[in-house]
Amino acid sequence: MTMTPMSTSPRSVKTSPASVDVSWYCYLSVLAVVLNTNNASPWTNEFDKIELSCLIESISTTNPRIEWKKITSEGPSYVYFDKKISGDLENRAVIREPATLLITNATRSDTAKYRCEVTAADDQKSFDEIVIDLVVRVKPVVPKCSVPKSVPFGKSAELSCVEEEGFPKSQYKWFKNKEELPDDPKTSLKFFNSSYTLSAETGTLKFIAVRKEDAGEYFCRAQNDAGSTQCAAQHMEVYDIDIVGIILGVLVVVVVLLCITVGICCAYKQGYFSSQKQTGNNYKVPAKGDGVDYVRTEDEGDFRHKSSFVI
Repeated sequence: MTMTPMSTSPRSVKTSPASVDVSWYCYLSVLAVVLNTNNASPWTNEFDKIELSCLIESISTTNPRIEWKKITSEGPSYVYFDKKISGDLENRAVIREPATLLITNATRSDTAKYRCEVTAADDQKSFDEIVIDLVVRVKPVVPKCSVPKSVPFGKSAELSCVEEEGFPKSQYKWFKNKEELPDDPKTSLKFFNSSYTLSAETGTLKFIAVRKEDAGEYFCRAQNDAGSTQCAAQHMEVYDIDIVGIILGVLVVVVVLLCITVGICCAYKQGYFSSQKQTGNNYKVPAKGDGVDYVRTEDEGDFRHKSSFVI
């Protein structure tokens, strides 16, 4: 019995379009460097550590080139180049494999944008980068507070509070007798009668017309996301103006001046302020007339004349 040999020609294998797309996607992902980060906007307090994550999710090059740059208004500058920390972060940062930057002692000058760049020569997409925006928060220092010691009743008064070291910029709160003043006094029954305006941005507390109830111990607190500080309490006194006393004092001064003026006038009339006094020593002897001789008597200044005849 003769058997018919079976065909040994290869059969065509049909591949679904979906499987082709998946294979092609995997192929491309292997040949492309792809970066990612855990936090694109990290923050930390001054003198603390902070991690700027730069994660390599896909790469085929075994030894890629990794660089970090700090971007400021003056332009980019290297902080990691040729496998060395440099620039502002020298001796204050390290690289955690493969590309994460760890700052061990952050300062306020580190606030900036940082760019992680990875170059992979063996990958079809050989370059990728991510930008991380770092904020270093700075706690406020003790603010400078100015509180007037005494203010007349009904007059205006201004209290000031200034602090310039904190970052972000400090916001201000005022306290009276250890109780916080509301931004609007009309929202509080306790401060309803007060007439002040308060600026949380500038730290200024202005009274339009102080009242007796406004007297007390005042202090200011400066605060931001990093913390808060406050100045020492200062006392402000509100006193009454004695209108009657002021008027009486003015009248007394006027009367005294009038009396002095009248006295001076009377003294002039009595001759107490004459520039010269007629005495025997300064009496001016009249000129001799013809035929008249003057004889001085024993009484000084007493002159008598005698007649003489000329023949």
